[in-house]
Amino acid sequence: MRRHLTAPRATALVAGTAALLAGTVSASTAAGDSRPGERSEQRPAATAGAVAGQDRGAATARVKGSARIHFTLRPQDTIRFTIDATSAPYSTPRPGLRTGLPTDARGTLRYSHYIPELGKTGWAVAEVDCLSTGGKTATITAVIKKTNVERVGKRVGISFQQGENGAPSRAGFSWGIANADGGTDSDGELGGTGTCQAPAPFAPAVEGGYRVTHAEVPPIPTTRP
Repeated sequence: MRRHLTAPRATALVAGTAALLAGTVSASTAAGDSRPGERSEQRPAATAGAVAGQDRGAATARVKGSARIHFTLRPQDTIRFTIDATSAPYSTPRPGLRTGLPTDARGTLRYSHYIPELGKTGWAVAEVDCLSTGGKTATITAVIKKTNVERVGKRVGISFQQGENGAPSRAGFSWGIANADGGTDSDGELGGTGTCQAPAPFAPAVEGGYRVTHAEVPPIPTTRP
């Protein structure tokens, strides 16, 4: 099976972006998975004292939903992201970090990208490993587990914004805009993505939406596992 659906990366920005999308966008989601953007109640801002004394177990960060988005550089394509991720702070020990990270998370990311001129759809299913939130915006990273076009084990970064007051939900994906720093990941591929790294949610949803539940970053555990 071909690894890339579009032209090589050494083309102009738009063509290169299309190639990256074709090589990474993924997931098979049924039309019935679409959900309209959801609103949540407006709550008074917490005082500094309330935040400082917050029980970290009282709130759990989460992002959930499914949407088809409009990508300016490929407006003719059909791109969809489906996410269900929940925070699981300090649950994944890492080298040098026995307690794990405050942004550890669990869940599943699915994404797909149909390119009409090729008549092909690239898709992937990825396991969420990081989630951070701020207001109605969430940033996640996930490691690809199944795909028809991309490398299994590659980490991708996605951001989501909940639509409110008539505005659509939004998403941003790490391979959708140029990464020009020349960096590579552990396998030598350009544009390696670290945990919880993703661009701002630059692409508006044209169908469906996302719901973001914010939680403050929890303190470091006082006991070690």
